Amino acid sequence: MKTKVIKLSGIALAVAALSLGGYNFANHSIGTAHASPASATMTSPAAASAAPSAALTLPDFQSIAERYGPAVVNISVEGTVKTSARGQSPLGGMNPNDPFYDFFRRFGPQIQVPEGEQITHGMGSGFIVSSDGVILTNAHVVADATQVTVKLTDKREFTAKVIGIDKPTDIAVLRIDAKDLPTVPLGDPSQTRVGEWVLAIGAPFGFENSVTAGIVSAKSRSLPDEGYVPFIQTDVAINPGNSGGPLLNLKGEVIGINSQIYSRSGGYQGLSFAIPINVAAQVRDQLMTHGKVTRGRLGVAVQDLNQALANSFGLKAAHGALVSRVDTDGPAAKAGIEAGDIILGINDERVGSSAELPPKVAAIPPGETVKLEIWRQGKSRDLTVTVGELKSAQVAANDSQDMDQGRLGVAVRPLSPEEQQQIESTAGLLVLDSTGPAAHAGIQRGDVILAVNGKAVSSIEGLRKDLAAVGKHAAILIQREDARIFIPIELG
Repeated sequence: MKTKVIKLSGIALAVAALSLGGYNFANHSIGTAHASPASATMTSPAAASAAPSAALTLPDFQSIAERYGPAVVNISVEGTVKTSARGQSPLGGMNPNDPFYDFFRRFGPQIQVPEGEQITHGMGSGFIVSSDGVILTNAHVVADATQVTVKLTDKREFTAKVIGIDKPTDIAVLRIDAKDLPTVPLGDPSQTRVGEWVLAIGAPFGFENSVTAGIVSAKSRSLPDEGYVPFIQTDVAINPGNSGGPLLNLKGEVIGINSQIYSRSGGYQGLSFAIPINVAAQVRDQLMTHGKVTRGRLGVAVQDLNQALANSFGLKAAHGALVSRVDTDGPAAKAGIEAGDIILGINDERVGSSAELPPKVAAIPPGETVKLEIWRQGKSRDLTVTVGELKSAQVAANDSQDMDQGRLGVAVRPLSPEEQQQIESTAGLLVLDSTGPAAHAGIQRGDVILAVNGKAVSSIEGLRKDLAAVGKHAAILIQREDARIFIPIELG
């Protein structure tokens, strides 16, 4: 069964009848547990009273829920979807046992239902960050809604205005016309540690102000198609309706916005993901000030490093973001960054993996100058880059599916002028067949070999010389369809 990342949108098509199944509820109380040291011998009452007693105190979720629960709101949305024209049988609710049922089923006319609109309803959660009515939630909760209603814990309801939506980070900012509202303080996700207790408040399946708890499972998680959010992973129970609700630490500070689950069944399976609140706060500020979100851009495609690639580039540890392509006339190209460079840090902040680079760059205002630490030809160096404005993002994925008939094991030919124009490169050799080390590493027929260890390849003889000059490991830059990726090769 395929595992899916699911955005917990409550949007669903309205239906003629709604049936609710039975629910079983179990109440669990969290209190204080006391442990006394075990003793194998009898002690006097005086000695026993003098002996220290150990007390294990569980997290005080109750106080946090009581204090900050009123700042968590229930969001219901209404929208419309267009329906196409379709044929409909005139049988309607006709009894199948009716003697004319089979006649009409076979020979009755089809009634043509014209195009129209159907009302949709959805639900989610949010939380108040300003006493004058500013609310944060997920973009997918309110996207395409024609009406958004916010309900407070005191049963008051308000029609909310959508201030702005940022789909790349899945953040939306709402405002309701109210004053002196309860709020929740915002924390610092960078201070959050793996294993730390956290709790979520929201409206799973419409059950308002429900509290669930768990721990932080991991930080800076990268999810498919979510390149600008370093998610906080938890094992807090999150279900449809929790979307947009807060993830709080034991200080009662919001450290994230509950957004997605990873599931094979479509329901909660212990893997929940929250958007760090610092990412959401940056988006909120830009949406409220400018009405849109701008992001920084380097103009590179990057991929992750494994140990084999690190060895090929003479890097001891497999950390950093490997540049597989540099956009022509982009900020990185103007600064001298080349394919094969490994970005180790940005403004003295370490880049541990390729997934960490996009959100770091996106957070930098366009036009600002940054210092990049890169690894090139066996040593590190610093480059200065003026960050551009992001229009569209590209991140290369290392799919590793895939004759100099010697060390590499490929049969190749030079590219024709038309092929060079197609891939926008004057270098490159087309792979006609792949065996040995190349096939084992995933190079396949139709790939174009562009470089060996960062050195451009334009002829078969040049490829042989480049391979003869490297040691046991080589990093081969190839183009596969529209993506350029480095593939590590064990040459032996």
